[in-house]
Amino acid sequence: MSAVSDRLPAFPWDKLEPYKKTAAAHPDGIVDLSVGTPVDPVPEHIQKALIAAADSPGYPTVWGTPELRDALTRWVEHRLGGRGVTHRHVLPVVGSKELVAWLPTQLGLGPGDQVAFPRLAYPTYEVGARLARAEHVAYDDPTELDPSRLKLLWLNSPSNPTGRVLSKEELTRIVAWAREHGVLVLSDECYIELGWEADPVSVLHPDVNGGSYDGIVAVHSLSKRSNLAGYRAAFLAGDPAVLGPLLQIRKHGGMMTPAPTQAAVVAALGDDEHVRVQRERYAARRTALRDALLAHGFRIEHSEASLYLWATRDESCWDTVAHLADRGILVAPGDFYGPAGDRFVRVALTATDERVRAAVTRLTV
Repeated sequence: MSAVSDRLPAFPWDKLEPYKKTAAAHPDGIVDLSVGTPVDPVPEHIQKALIAAADSPGYPTVWGTPELRDALTRWVEHRLGGRGVTHRHVLPVVGSKELVAWLPTQLGLGPGDQVAFPRLAYPTYEVGARLARAEHVAYDDPTELDPSRLKLLWLNSPSNPTGRVLSKEELTRIVAWAREHGVLVLSDECYIELGWEADPVSVLHPDVNGGSYDGIVAVHSLSKRSNLAGYRAAFLAGDPAVLGPLLQIRKHGGMMTPAPTQAAVVAALGDDEHVRVQRERYAARRTALRDALLAHGFRIEHSEASLYLWATRDESCWDTVAHLADRGILVAPGDFYGPAGDRFVRVALTATDERVRAAVTRLTV
């Protein structure tokens, strides 16, 4: 077991513990803006769907119920503009982090193969490559990579941590390049419902892929859009030639989304109103925190979408973390997401309205 764990980097969040203790010592308590975990209630109709399916004594199927697959295909067409989406084009997964971490292994990648991801990125892309013993490479523009050993190309738009959105033109260019070189594109689109100053586009849109899903798969999650992080509800959509073998592998591995969660996903994807309401909550928190950070001397880059503000005071990210911890505010240091983030911090919008108001007050005194 140690041989496996030795392949992995140190768990970054452990380094934040001393700063968390400092922030928690504030007389009015901590404002935790470090981890992007939802804090608002699960919408009532989704809870009811979960409860109604609670009496589920049998094993769920890895592919999900026909009702779930119907909901997934409808949503991909309705929300993302996909065309001709069938059950063969979708696959539920047990939360998106599990998928990201184990996908290179499930694809059969190993030594000599390369996995690429953005220069500033969710750390689990690298973890997935390491677990498979594949090489990992960070990029600024993926089309400048050497494709000879590149097997898996991660895109992330809107980005975690920066909130950057890839334009339709950029996505089209990257997909065309990847197809030319036989590179599988995995597009992490978990924040696609949360565009503020940009309108994120999926690789599943025909304007990007030319009406073909060959060589492309998108990853979607209900954690942020529907406050279902605790339900572990996510799915893949795209190339059946990729999803079919993955389904078989995941059957052997018993990677089953629980039956009550499947029912909850059907309810969540069938309703747009709760997404609109949650977006409004996040939009108000974003405005309040952004204005307070700017007034406090921060500069904010990108952040046109997602659940984060990518902020800097042009100093070491750990100096900024300490500065805010002294004010009872905990944020994530930018170097968690790669060396290029060493002068930034990631500020999450996932705190209650009351805690956001507390942060704003502390930043303005």
